[in-house]
Amino acid sequence: MATSLKKYDLMNQVNARGTFLCSRECIEHLKKGQNPHILNISPPLNMNAVWFKGNVAYTMAKYGMSMCTLGMAEEFKADNVAVNALWPRTAVYTAAMEMIGGGESVADSCRKVEIMADAAYAILIKDSDTYTGHFAIDDEVLSESGITDLDQYAMKPGHSLLPDFFLDVDEPLEDKKEAAKETKNSGLAQTFEIIKGTLNEDLVDDVNAVYAFHLSGNEEGLWWIDLKRGSGSLGQGDPPTGTGDADVTFTMESEDFSKMFSGNLKPTVAFMNGKLKIKGDIVLAMKLEKIMGQMQAKL
Repeated sequence: MATSLKKYDLMNQVNARGTFLCSRECIEHLKKGQNPHILNISPPLNMNAVWFKGNVAYTMAKYGMSMCTLGMAEEFKADNVAVNALWPRTAVYTAAMEMIGGGESVADSCRKVEIMADAAYAILIKDSDTYTGHFAIDDEVLSESGITDLDQYAMKPGHSLLPDFFLDVDEPLEDKKEAAKETKNSGLAQTFEIIKGTLNEDLVDDVNAVYAFHLSGNEEGLWWIDLKRGSGSLGQGDPPTGTGDADVTFTMESEDFSKMFSGNLKPTVAFMNGKLKIKGDIVLAMKLEKIMGQMQAKL
C-alpha cells in the first residue's frame, strides 16, 4: 500500500488501460486479417495471495491485461481473432532488469530476450481460429515447437535461473525427499558452525556484505554473517558495533534456513513460495548462494 497514486495510475494506464485501448482500436482491422492475433505479455491469473501481498498495484495492472486476454478471446472467437498471453518462466535480462534488478551482476541468473521473441513467433504463426485464450509460458511454447535446447537462451549457460513472478514454484520431488531425511548436520547451531568453516578472505572480497537472519520456529533467534571484514565472522543477535547495519535481512523459519543451507531447499523456491522474505539489496542477497555452495560441499 506504499505505492503512490501517481505510480498506481501509471501502471494501470500502461498495462490494463493500454491493452484494452490498443485492442479496441485495432479489432476492426484484425477482423479483416488472414491470421489475426493479439498477444499480451501478461501472466496466468494465479490467485495465490503471495503474488498480491506487497505489490497489489502491480499485480492488478498485469492481471488487468490477463483479464483482457480471457474476455477478448471469448468475445472475438467467432471472428477468428486469436487473443493469447505469453509470460516468461524465468527472469529475462531486459533494459528494465538492467536498471532496477541490479545491473550486470544479476544477468547471469536471467535468460536472453530472444526466448520471448521466439516463443511469440511460434504463437503468432499458429492458426488464429483454433489457438486462442491461452496463457502460454515461453519455454513450454518452444518445447512444443520442437526446441529443447534452452541453454542457448541463457545469459550464462548452466547458471541457476531466477524465477519470474506469478508462477508458483514447487520444490522438485528429489528435494522434498532429501528434506525429509535426517542428516548428520541437522540443527541450527551446527548449520552456523559449518558456515563458519567456509568463511575466508576471498569470500569477503567477493561478497562484501553483512547479512542478518531473523529466524522463527523451533530455534527462534537472530544471527548475522559479516562478509565485509577480515576473513569473515558470524554470531547470534544483531550485527555488532562496527559492522554497520545489515545490507540484507532474511526472515524465515529456522527449519527452512537449515534446509536451504544444506541444499534441500532452493533459495529461489523458498522466496517464490513465501517461505523466505528478503529486505535490502537483492543482488547481495543472491551472492549468499556462494556460501551455500561451499557449505554443501562439506556436508
